[in-house]
Amino acid sequence: MLNLWDPHAGIVWTTALVTAFLLGMVHGITPDEHTWPITFSYAIGSYSTRKGLVAGLTFSAAFTLQRAIASELAYLALDKWFTLGSSVDYVVYLFVGLAMVWAGRYIVRGKHWHLSLRRSHKMVPRTDSMVQAPKPWMPAVHGFIAGWGFGAFAIIIYTVLAPAMPSAAWGWVPGALFGLGTTVMQALAGALFGWISQRLGLPPEATQKVALITAGRTLTWGGVAFLAGGLLGLVLPNLANLSVTTGIHVHNLDRIGIAFVLVVISVMGIGLTTLVQQTLYWSRQAKDAQHSLQN
Repeated sequence: MLNLWDPHAGIVWTTALVTAFLLGMVHGITPDEHTWPITFSYAIGSYSTRKGLVAGLTFSAAFTLQRAIASELAYLALDKWFTLGSSVDYVVYLFVGLAMVWAGRYIVRGKHWHLSLRRSHKMVPRTDSMVQAPKPWMPAVHGFIAGWGFGAFAIIIYTVLAPAMPSAAWGWVPGALFGLGTTVMQALAGALFGWISQRLGLPPEATQKVALITAGRTLTWGGVAFLAGGLLGLVLPNLANLSVTTGIHVHNLDRIGIAFVLVVISVMGIGLTTLVQQTLYWSRQAKDAQHSLQN
């Protein structure tokens, strides 16, 4: 019988593979600080269902590669980093935070964005500031860095599922299947976020601005939150490790702690708030422009 909550050592290797894939799906759909903020940012910034799907796939492919490598290292008993416990996660927070801030500043440069009317009566962007789409490889960089995060899922893969493999030739497979399970859900999430940005009901130029500003702010200020979380964990680990148990036997939902707080701050507090605020702003701009044309 499959046990996604607490699989034990000695599990049959075939069952371990199925468990790894299903755990990956759980990881991809539940609030996870190593996936949601980044997938949301790049998918929203794509302002396209297809591009959002690609962003989710790109991020998850790199994440899958990392987990496959770490799984093989675990089988070979070379994964000594897991003995460091939560300290690893806090260091990863710092690297993820730096990468997020860098990507956010790349996407959004300048202070303000406006739309102006030309004689063609079309809404076009003014060039007193700059916003630009992220490079296709950026989600992959984030995915590989974030994959080194350490939590309940990583513990299960490295200490139970990988050692259950019949030989070193199979050691990487649990990590890869976990990554593929995550990929399925993150690709769907990416497509959904991209679809949302595509359905804002705004002129194409305004939709692009809303999507990219949302992505840039989420990455920038979400990155600042990750940096703060990493520093807090390294300086005051007892405070950072505080959490409230929910009683839900699903990893990522079983307790509310710093990881859940980072998801809320990045995706809901910054991302969704910016998306709503920018959509309302550009809707007003579009209505004012149409009113000016009619008069």
